[in-house]
Amino acid sequence: MSSYNTSIYYGPDEDHTTIEYERNFMAGDVVVGAGYGIQFMLWLNCARFLWGRRKAGLQTKILLIYMTSMLLIESLFVAVQARTVQMIYIDNRNYPGGPWAFFLASQTAAVNVIFYATLFLLTFLSDLLVLWRCWVIWSASGQTRVAWVVTAFPAILLLASFVMGTLWTLESSQPTLSLYSKLPMAYGTSYYAISLSSNIILTLLITGRLIAYRRTLMQTLSPELASTYISLATVVVESAALYSVTAILFLITYAINNPTNQIWLAVASCSQQIANLLIIHRLAEGSAWQKDTLSGKTAPMHFRSGAGRTSFSTNIGSFHIAAPPAESSQAGSEDAGFKEGRSDVEAV
Repeated sequence: MSSYNTSIYYGPDEDHTTIEYERNFMAGDVVVGAGYGIQFMLWLNCARFLWGRRKAGLQTKILLIYMTSMLLIESLFVAVQARTVQMIYIDNRNYPGGPWAFFLASQTAAVNVIFYATLFLLTFLSDLLVLWRCWVIWSASGQTRVAWVVTAFPAILLLASFVMGTLWTLESSQPTLSLYSKLPMAYGTSYYAISLSSNIILTLLITGRLIAYRRTLMQTLSPELASTYISLATVVVESAALYSVTAILFLITYAINNPTNQIWLAVASCSQQIANLLIIHRLAEGSAWQKDTLSGKTAPMHFRSGAGRTSFSTNIGSFHIAAPPAESSQAGSEDAGFKEGRSDVEAV
């Protein structure tokens, strides 16, 4: 039995940059798998909430259909990513120039075309959700017309990104071209720059508006209740800041043709879907901003907790904090199923 000799080089006869791309391509596939697991667990949690409230209104049904469609597209994206790794590292391992050369030469293969198409579709649909959330948050004060004006420019950018993304997808899958050819790379850089710009603008608009709402909420609600709408976690989730940060890192590494862009592409794609599901989770559990949160048209709210009953009114609406008496051995039917110390909100 022969032993491994560390003094002998067994690696491929390829330049350093190519080898780095191959390493990062494999690492990106691992990231995609890990991210998909997180997304699937978030989807299960959101689906449980939404399915139980499917009769509550049209928005609940639309969200359930939306996130399920996104999961199916993401599943296809993960599948073709895994198949591509198999093709380049196993099925065609002896291709002249190595695995990365085969990947660049096989862009017309069905798996690669599907890869680009699903990546583009996921990004565009995710951007639509953030655009909608921006409109909702700006409409929360009852100024719907202002919300339309504010979101008009990001909407135009989103439309432009759709056009550039379509061109990027088509050109990247052309014979003799690839994701890293000159023309597709120009389209791709423009596409991600426009898409990222719209996301950054939406993130800033959402963040700025939530901060502006802070004073109003702190004057009308207790700090504990106000934190539901203005905490740091709320700002990060509602603004989809997680995706904006990772997308910037991908765009920079992609524009300068750094091999680590393969990892950041996977991280950005996963972060975008996770950010969307976190928004939907807040919507499902009833803690997300709604169009009438601050408009004064909000229905009176009923808060349950484990400590006493108090009623008060604010300029947002009439609120009632209710809980079963501490000395009571029986909880009323309206408080059944709620554990001590838990707070839930519902319209009276």
